[in-house]
Amino acid sequence: MTTSTSSTGTAPSATGVGTDALGAAEAQAVIAGARQRIDDLDARIIALVQDRMAVSAEVQAARIATGGPRLALSRELEILARYRAALGAQGTEVAMQLLELCRGRA
Repeated sequence: MTTSTSSTGTAPSATGVGTDALGAAEAQAVIAGARQRIDDLDARIIALVQDRMAVSAEVQAARIATGGPRLALSRELEILARYRAALGAQGTEVAMQLLELCRGRA
């Protein structure tokens, strides 16, 4: 089956139906809106990670002040399991990166 340009001058889509300028404009509006929401979510995620880093530093300081270790392996394993359960195998990778960010300098 061959496809050709429709009489309106628009290229046919994968379904064989030509797209019009209004459809393309609507698609661009959806994309722009979705990208803005993604940017907003990214800003919130970054702020939350920064908050988590600060709280983690508090925990580490308190643990060290009482003679404990800077890191608690059992706690990190709980966090890894939580992320894996919520996000699948890649959740473990996300948690590892987050934990590394929050460990601070040794």
